[in-house]
Amino acid sequence: MNRPKILIVDDEAPARQRLATLLSDIQQECPCDLVGEASDGQTALDQIALTKPDIILLDVQMPGMTGLELAQHLSSDKDLQMPAIIFVTAYDEYALKAFEVHAMDYLLKPVRASRLAGAIMRISHLKSGAQKSAITASVRDLPAARQCFSVVERNRVLLIPVVEVLFLKAEQKYVTLHTKLRSYLLEESLTSIEDEMVKMLVRVHRNALVARSAIIGVERATHIIDAENENEKATESWQVILRDTQERLPISRRQWPVIKGLVR
Repeated sequence: MNRPKILIVDDEAPARQRLATLLSDIQQECPCDLVGEASDGQTALDQIALTKPDIILLDVQMPGMTGLELAQHLSSDKDLQMPAIIFVTAYDEYALKAFEVHAMDYLLKPVRASRLAGAIMRISHLKSGAQKSAITASVRDLPAARQCFSVVERNRVLLIPVVEVLFLKAEQKYVTLHTKLRSYLLEESLTSIEDEMVKMLVRVHRNALVARSAIIGVERATHIIDAENENEKATESWQVILRDTQERLPISRRQWPVIKGLVR
């Protein structure tokens, strides 16, 4: 996606003008085209059909159809090439609902130009090249589904796209989510994540899930591992090789047949 087409949806004219000004300000670092504006959900649907935007900057609280309801409508339309959604709102309490309707990011007003540019550039990168099909699959395959993990960090909410996840690892009371660029702490259990995202993630060991699409091979190694009976010992085993990371994760005996089948 070279120059993403962007639609602004907000019931307040000053808010729409503010976003339009920010888009103009970031043109040098983040080229994009503003293709329209809408002040309500129905007008937004008409504009989406007419302009086919790549990204929607969407307010949450609007009269009539709320931003969440509009996003849910878009995600449930199987015939629609769904645009990426960036929620722009003054309220942080809706963040947990954002990933349920496939939001790609969640910006709090007043929005900073650098934050808006970063969100647009990340989406443009994800929707280009080899990752385009992965994003489409994630939207359609996740059950009622979230497309992103929600992470609270430094008093802000970050939405981490599921397609960016390489692996998740249980460490003490937390689960650490790892992407190509960095890691994040989640307050969720591996079991609940596995149950929800079985089409996207596969367990390699009792304390680790990996993205099926990230697996590029396996190799032999000696590890101190849990041999499924709580007794740790040195043993020859297999470990999984993932793209975009040097970290190797041991494969348990129980999960070896599953992983072996994925790399054949």
